[in-house]
Amino acid sequence: MITKNYIAKGEGADRFEKVPVQIYEKPAEAVKAIAREIAELIRAKATRNEQCVLGLATGSSPIKLYQELVRMHKEEGLSFKNVMTFNLDEYLPMAKDSVHSYHYFMHHHLFDHIDIDPKNIHIPDGTLKSEEIEDFCQGYEKAIDAAGGIDIQILGIGRTGHIGFNEPGSTLNSKTRMVYLNELTMKDASGEFGGMDKVPTRAITMGVGTIMKARKVILMAWGENKAPIIRATVEGSVSDAVPATFLQAHANAQFVIDESAAEELTRANLPWLVSKVEWNDKLIRKAVIWLCQKVNKPILKVEDKDYMDNGMSDLVNTFGSANKVNIQVFNDLQHTITGWPGGKPNADDSTRPERATPYPKRVLIFSPHPDDDVISMGGTFARLVEQGHEVHVAYETSGSIAVLDDYLYQQMDIACSFTKLSGGDLASMEKAFEQVKKDIASKNDKEPESSNLLKYKAALRRAEARGADRYLGVPEERVHFLNLPFYETGTVKKNPLGQADVDIIVKLLREVKPHQIYAAGDLADPHGTHGVCLDAILRAYNVVDGDDWFKECNTWWYRGAWMEWEIEKVDMAVPISPAELSIKRKAIYKHGSQNNGPAFPGDDPREFWQRAEDRNRNTADIYNRLGMAEYEAIEVFAKYVHQHGDTLK
Repeated sequence: MITKNYIAKGEGADRFEKVPVQIYEKPAEAVKAIAREIAELIRAKATRNEQCVLGLATGSSPIKLYQELVRMHKEEGLSFKNVMTFNLDEYLPMAKDSVHSYHYFMHHHLFDHIDIDPKNIHIPDGTLKSEEIEDFCQGYEKAIDAAGGIDIQILGIGRTGHIGFNEPGSTLNSKTRMVYLNELTMKDASGEFGGMDKVPTRAITMGVGTIMKARKVILMAWGENKAPIIRATVEGSVSDAVPATFLQAHANAQFVIDESAAEELTRANLPWLVSKVEWNDKLIRKAVIWLCQKVNKPILKVEDKDYMDNGMSDLVNTFGSANKVNIQVFNDLQHTITGWPGGKPNADDSTRPERATPYPKRVLIFSPHPDDDVISMGGTFARLVEQGHEVHVAYETSGSIAVLDDYLYQQMDIACSFTKLSGGDLASMEKAFEQVKKDIASKNDKEPESSNLLKYKAALRRAEARGADRYLGVPEERVHFLNLPFYETGTVKKNPLGQADVDIIVKLLREVKPHQIYAAGDLADPHGTHGVCLDAILRAYNVVDGDDWFKECNTWWYRGAWMEWEIEKVDMAVPISPAELSIKRKAIYKHGSQNNGPAFPGDDPREFWQRAEDRNRNTADIYNRLGMAEYEAIEVFAKYVHQHGDTLK
């Protein structure tokens, strides 16, 4: 089952980490600590009739911090009247009223909800003409100096290691200036803008030198997609190739991260190299897999010397020999493999991942978007149907904004042709098509897509999902389109999760009463939809966990197009034959709007079916190299055991 990360503590981490790091289980806990520190400084300065100067960041990382500061203002009386702010950066060119502007972001998330004096707000101007930029940047530096310098500078971090928009190549003494954005930074922003071609190529940013002058720097990072750059920044050498590493030289810098962002730090990833650890089955499996990959041996061939040479003598001493460790881990991993994801009837299930009874089971597959089910677990999906289980699929969002205009245009054109051929109501169809053409022509980046466009795009994605389910053998009455309200904004930016979202899931759960649930545990989804959908399910679980049926229900998390479960976290591995892999691919093909260049591909140029197949084959290869049987591909799942009160916050 999914277990909390083991994170080594003590002085051993100092051998690897070159900047102080505080790790919290969840972002909500971390931002409360940061907000308290900011509030204490604001209040202390207010008692001395002094101004508190804050450097502020944008992006996804600080949103929860701003929400907590707003709460403290409204519920605890925290005043911002003595606060002056300087924002890190802004796109160029960028209108202030654009939903993509950081001017809009800061007012939407913070300034419009507190009592700060508007004259004390400073944000780089994205409307400047080229000849005005240099004077503005010099003036921005002077304004910071005139305010007495920044007391606390809040930072996020990009996957290139940029702080502000100081991309690789930025120098330690750089000041506020115009910069060109790195391609990876633009790819990460492309989802917000609706395509790479719509992302500005330039920005105005505080320099590294400007940031380094702040009296205190707090860098925040949440989520596993930030884990690689956090490790490079915290444990790597100082280099302009990763500008955030310059913070290692700051006298008062602190990284505040959650456990997911800490996953690749040595103390989290390889804690036995840092200090003495408390071994459990999952940590032992993780350590042995790491050792096998390092010495390039299958589990049963690892020797005492391999353990001794790689800082794992403690494990051998605990078990008595390498052979005893190896046998435990081999059996542990072997027992994750099953060809019966719904449980094998009339069989001994004592070492199987899923129980044998009841059979057949009612199975409910949650899919955040209308294609995550087949991309992530299409082979297992097909196996569950083939083995006679009553499979239901619940699509949590419409996925409407992920349909390209041109694709909808083409499908509407086809619909008109079919209507004409069938002798249907051609006038109504053509009228609808004309309205779609007008809506596409009149689109602009400052407003959400029209409800008319979204209506047809959602209908298109529902039809694709039904086609995939029909191909896999699921009748239409078991296909559920939830259309969770948080998603339906018409833009990439979504509303917060609400009670209405949770109520919809609770209603479905109590209608189906599943024996098995599959859901996306993929928090690496760059647009955050998977995380919100997962949180909605967890909150629904808090409502139904007293129901008799729920006590007998197993939950399995899968991961989507962005990342696979690490082998040490796997509780069920379902082998996929070449024929089943072909079935999975064809089911993915049914989602035509997401093939041949989807609207939001992330930074991976491969089609979704290619990512899925490569990932599944890679998992099978890892199992094979560890000494397991050789399979064409494997889909993997982690078991979840609900604890009342669980949420992602």
